[in-house]
Amino acid sequence: MASQTIENYREGAETYQGNALCKKKSIQLLEELGLPKGLFPLEDMEEFGYNHAAGFIWLIQKKKKEHMFKKIKQTVSYATEVTAFVEQRKMKKITGVKTKELLLWLSVVEVYIDDPSSEKITFKTGTGLSDSFPLSAFEL
Repeated sequence: MASQTIENYREGAETYQGNALCKKKSIQLLEELGLPKGLFPLEDMEEFGYNHAAGFIWLIQKKKKEHMFKKIKQTVSYATEVTAFVEQRKMKKITGVKTKELLLWLSVVEVYIDDPSSEKITFKTGTGLSDSFPLSAFEL
C-alpha cells in the first residue's frame, strides 16, 4: 500500500503498473536526468510514478531487495517503497534506500553528480557522510 507521501503527489502524476513497464520508465527517467541507468536494480516492481510539477518520483516493489554493486563492492538495500525528489543530475530527500557501511545500514538521502566530466557520482547519508564512486559502477 502506498504511503501518505505518495498519495499527496499522485494527482497529476504519470503512473505505470507492471514490472516491465516500470523498469523501462524508471530507466528512461534516470537517463533524462543525466543519472546512471543502473541506480534502481529493482525486481517485481508494481508501480512507478513521476509527478513532473513537484519533481517527485516513487517506485513500489513487491518485496525489499538487496543489491551488490560489484564494481565498488557496495551493498544497497531498497525498501518496498522508494521515493525521491529529482532534478537534473540529482535526487534528494530519498526514502527507502540504505547502504551498508561496515556493520551499519545508513539511509541514503541524496545522490548527485556535481561535475559530469569527473565521471563520479556522490551518495550522501542521513549522518552527513558522503562518498563518491565511478559512474560506470551504476550502468546497466
